[in-house]
Amino acid sequence: MKKSLLVILMSSLLAACGGGSTDKIGEADTVFNLLGKNDRIEIHAFDDPQVQGVTCYISYAKKGGLKETVNLEEDASDASVSCVQTAAQVSYNEADVLKPQQVFKKGSSLIFKTLQVMRYYDPNRKVFSYMIYSDRVIEGSPKNAMDAFSCYTGAPLNAAQSNVPTGKQVFGSCLVTVAQK
Repeated sequence: MKKSLLVILMSSLLAACGGGSTDKIGEADTVFNLLGKNDRIEIHAFDDPQVQGVTCYISYAKKGGLKETVNLEEDASDASVSCVQTAAQVSYNEADVLKPQQVFKKGSSLIFKTLQVMRYYDPNRKVFSYMIYSDRVIEGSPKNAMDAFSCYTGAPLNAAQSNVPTGKQVFGSCLVTVAQK
């Protein structure tokens, strides 16, 4: 009984340390390890769940070796993020993005450290800021990186040709459901 409870607990912890739903784009080895995988930098992509047409690309350091094989490694706090428009138009509901929101989270050690991406929205400029950082239960790291996406960087939508539904407005390449004040 105790052994099965321990197995269930360990399985839950290991599952919690997995990445979010991302597509692995590639990696570059940085340190050779005789046992286990090499230390490396991995690149992953994920779509912002509430901003259709925006994809974020993250790169982060991944510790390899024997510790990774048994899931006991602790990854470095070095990471970067870049978010780009990946569709002809970007659409979102302004009420859903007004508050800062975590859009990605991945365990960086067995239970104490996570890597996460937060999204912030500037409604006056129609700009999204994405910040990546790592934290720990007791002490986080000040290392971070940030990228911004503006509705005005892509090709502007033609509001007359787009047949804009009631309650939505066009701002540059974004079709926005405007928040009620």
